[in-house]
Amino acid sequence: MDLWQLLLTLALAGSSDAFSGSEPTAAILSRASWSLQSVNPGLKTNSSKEPKFTKCRSPERETFSCHWTDAVHHGSKSLGPIQLFYTRRNIQEWTQEWKECPDYVSAGENSCYFNSSFTSVWIPYCIKLTSNGDTVDGKCFSVDEIVQPDPPIALNWTLLNVSLTGIHADIQVRWEAPPNADIQKGWMVLEYELQYKEVNETKWKMMDPILSTSVPVYSLKVDKEYEVRVRSKRRNSGNYGEFSEVLYVTLPQMNQFTCEEDFYFPWLLIIIFGIFGLTVMLFVFLFSKQQRKEN
Repeated sequence: MDLWQLLLTLALAGSSDAFSGSEPTAAILSRASWSLQSVNPGLKTNSSKEPKFTKCRSPERETFSCHWTDAVHHGSKSLGPIQLFYTRRNIQEWTQEWKECPDYVSAGENSCYFNSSFTSVWIPYCIKLTSNGDTVDGKCFSVDEIVQPDPPIALNWTLLNVSLTGIHADIQVRWEAPPNADIQKGWMVLEYELQYKEVNETKWKMMDPILSTSVPVYSLKVDKEYEVRVRSKRRNSGNYGEFSEVLYVTLPQMNQFTCEEDFYFPWLLIIIFGIFGLTVMLFVFLFSKQQRKEN
């Protein structure tokens, strides 16, 4: 074990009382992350030419993966093979042994994949990138903090109704939860955000988050084409995952006959009521005139 690993272990071990429950996990992970930086100042001034962690993500709280940049893409000379090492806290204390990434292949290039055998939801992790024995980046987290669900699937829509004028229509959009999210047993409770816009627009309109897998969208123009997309996150926590594939909604304009019928003005009724009103007024006028003659 090199010097900075030993110092990190001592720093984390000194915080073991905090991990017993006297401090929130987020505060502890923050201190652990600070320990990574304080024992290795190079982490604070990491050159943009060196590999850096870009994200760690768990799609369903059962597995996770971490990704990093490729130093070669920044035009630097070769740093040697990049390796990821991790450590996590066991029942009593943080393990002093750093273990290498269990799978460099499954999550793609410049990544490390942790399957369910290597994933513990409530146990904090610390990870580091090394090259030729030197640490170039590091971070600490818990799996619960990095949950980002996969995109919802099977988006579709149905027409609810069309306005009397034939100008606007309402639709119902439906979708299915990510297949790997165990929502039936309550392991994950997801909330969804739907966004939509006209095809030629750049700004998406966002609807309020919902827990159901369907939502009505009102007052769409019938002669326009719309794009609809949905994303999800864990309820009351976590970050949104990637958007679903775009659903295209085309509402053809109502035909001319329908439009003329919708805009038909009831002239006949107006004429009838007008004649009736004039007759009543004439009757009242003649009746009043007759009363004055008799007086």
